[in-house]
Amino acid sequence: MKPSDKPKRRGGILHTYTKYDPVNIPGPRAPESDVVTPMMNQMLSWGSQRPLTEEEMARAIKIDPSQLSQFGPSLDFMKATLEDQKRKLLERYETDSVRKKASKAFRKTAKSGPQLKDSLKSAYDEAVTRQQLHELENLWYRVNNDADETAQHLMSVIARLQDKYQVDELHANYDFTGRESLTIPEAIELKQMLDKIEELLDQIEDAKQNGQIAILDVEEMGQFLDEDQQHSLQEMQRQIQDYIDRVAEEQGFQKNGGKYELTPKAYRTFQNKLLSRIFSHLKESNSGRHFDAAVNGEGAVEMQSTKPYEFGDSIANMDVPQTFINAMIRDSTQRPIRLKADDIEIHRTRNNPKAATVIIMDMSGSMRYDSQYVNVKRMALAMDGLIRSEYPGDYLNFIEMYTFGKVRTQREIIDLMPKPVTIHHPVVQLKVDMSRDDVSEHMIHPHFTNIQHSLRLARQLLANVNTPNKQVMLITDGLPTAHFEDSELFMLYPPHQKTEEATMREGMMCANEGITINTFLVPSWSQSEEDIRFAYRLSESTTGRVFFTSGGDLDRFVVWDYINKKREIL
Repeated sequence: MKPSDKPKRRGGILHTYTKYDPVNIPGPRAPESDVVTPMMNQMLSWGSQRPLTEEEMARAIKIDPSQLSQFGPSLDFMKATLEDQKRKLLERYETDSVRKKASKAFRKTAKSGPQLKDSLKSAYDEAVTRQQLHELENLWYRVNNDADETAQHLMSVIARLQDKYQVDELHANYDFTGRESLTIPEAIELKQMLDKIEELLDQIEDAKQNGQIAILDVEEMGQFLDEDQQHSLQEMQRQIQDYIDRVAEEQGFQKNGGKYELTPKAYRTFQNKLLSRIFSHLKESNSGRHFDAAVNGEGAVEMQSTKPYEFGDSIANMDVPQTFINAMIRDSTQRPIRLKADDIEIHRTRNNPKAATVIIMDMSGSMRYDSQYVNVKRMALAMDGLIRSEYPGDYLNFIEMYTFGKVRTQREIIDLMPKPVTIHHPVVQLKVDMSRDDVSEHMIHPHFTNIQHSLRLARQLLANVNTPNKQVMLITDGLPTAHFEDSELFMLYPPHQKTEEATMREGMMCANEGITINTFLVPSWSQSEEDIRFAYRLSESTTGRVFFTSGGDLDRFVVWDYINKKREIL
């Protein structure tokens, strides 16, 4: 038999899976709650990086109610238990008799007491007749002597009226069908219990709708359960807290003293979410951009010398041996070795950037409208995340723009807020010599827009970077309203031709040094055609582009490409 006549062999092995049950085998775990985005948005809005309380973190983390069974009693079980407790109380008591008792006690107390002065008597009689608590309190303040007999009597009347208010509210809010009468203290205590049941029922409904299981008041819930159920509930509370701590840690929050602090990991997580959302809208355009794929780029050149870790340093440059040595010097008895931020040692690097970028963020007074400043800060963080993740060897810096330009770090972006408007006159023409000894920046109206000074700072920053690829990303809502002429600062509103000319001259100086200006124009209530024309002129003078954004939608913008003279929609 010839080799060619041998039967062909079928390759591979067939496996038959007979144990799979699509009904009983659970599906994949639901995605974790996005804690970073709402918290970062809140911080961007308020310009604050304060630590978050446990309650704030609990409200941010959503748990699928169907997963609650793994923690303890189900929401439906707890709801049924509370409703059963409420039903029993309503079927047991009646409130007509206690209302009469409370009304009688108030009238009796009001009629007793010392003889009032003529200046108080008519007002007192009217307050008692109308049963107005705030009027009785005003009379007590008029007496202005706690030891006075009249003041003590007024306090007694106020207390009886407060009891009457609560009893009347109990009768109005709940439908009692029982026969057992109540004393006034018992009625008030019953009202507190029923109000607490209603509050817990509302919490359960909220938890079922939005998944905020952690906000349930487990301690209050326990008083309506038996001993075994209370133990299960306490265990559920512990497991939920552990779950919150785990999710918070995974998304970049560090718990310290009962509060959650942001870490660099939280910044990166937020930036990645921003960029993922932006590029998710680009997939259908077949642009070839796949953000989820790993991107390898030339990084900075690592040197032998090291320095302590600082916020924003890349862990990729960590000196691992020295870091562990520092940890052992700090605590030689600890096993296993646990690293702290102070232990980390980072190799110094020599920049060899492929491109250099300075982002100018408009924080003038007009950016407060429609919360455009939040969009500016969010865009800056997105640009920072894009450059750091896809082009880690590039140079990046930030400038805050208002009446002046100020260089800012990435960490300071969240704290930036639009400057308060301190002049409300429709026409402003001010000039000040900043070289004078008796003049400081804090004395100057801060809410103007000084694009010229910001471009000058950007040009100075980029002058020290050895790369031919330099650009400025200018994020603003319109025309400049401030500029420098030597040491003299001009603040002119409405926008003046002198300010525009000074800004254009600075733009030409950027062009002469090979710096491209790309303008991101955010919408504004006061934006006009002249604002758009100015953005055209400034960017075109440096062969740059204009990006018209739609405010909060970072993934939708139109790019005017002045380099190729064509419109491209991303």
